[in-house]
Amino acid sequence: MNIRLALVALPLITASVFSAEAPKLPAIPAGPVAQKKELLFSDDFQGAEPAKVWHKVVPTFTVENGALKGTQLRDKDAPAANGKPAIKAHAAVHGLDVPTKDSVVEVKFRFDGATLVSVEFDDRSFAGAHYGHISFARVTPTSVVIADQKEGSMRNDIYAMGSDPARKAERAKLLEGRSATFPAKISSGEWHTLVVETTGDEMRASVDGKPAAFLKSPGIAHPTKSKIELGCGGRSGWFDDIKIWNAEPAKR
Repeated sequence: MNIRLALVALPLITASVFSAEAPKLPAIPAGPVAQKKELLFSDDFQGAEPAKVWHKVVPTFTVENGALKGTQLRDKDAPAANGKPAIKAHAAVHGLDVPTKDSVVEVKFRFDGATLVSVEFDDRSFAGAHYGHISFARVTPTSVVIADQKEGSMRNDIYAMGSDPARKAERAKLLEGRSATFPAKISSGEWHTLVVETTGDEMRASVDGKPAAFLKSPGIAHPTKSKIELGCGGRSGWFDDIKIWNAEPAKR
């Protein structure tokens, strides 16, 4: 397994997003918003199992044929029963402790029955959002989504509203401008390359070298992104050749 990890003391950032319900999607910058600096981490998954630097946040992931395979097991909610706690549906998540501020994350992915793959940014020490969720870029066969979770769906007060139908309209208002969903057509069974750039309060995603999504939102500028995670919804999604760079704002 060819792995490179450089530990650099860097402040972290959060990502923010525009709402999918906004009347108009933000314009996607034609060029990069972040300029790569030093390479912090890379993995081509050539070993027999994920390297020890990876941790399974929500299992399961395996290494097969030189790639990382994600399989969502918690695909349905299950009520508490027989002394066991309730289970909420959740994508499979594989994580890294690679602190960043501004960053560029590049990873190859392939749909093989999966409904989504994602690159996620968290800060478990941040108490203002559920489980320290900050932001993500998510790809489905028909869309590319960027979301500011810190000031959006995972902000504690907004998250709590999700269980109260009477506050649905209030919650929707607060979520305006915190995520953006762009239409896309991503083929299954083929490898694609996702690049996620984060700089200041902006996040930009490209797929196969083409601009695919963009969001400018205050949560993206969170200074302490301590974790970068790969998510997979459904069965199965594949990842390969991940690279993470420290970055700075690109000249525009």
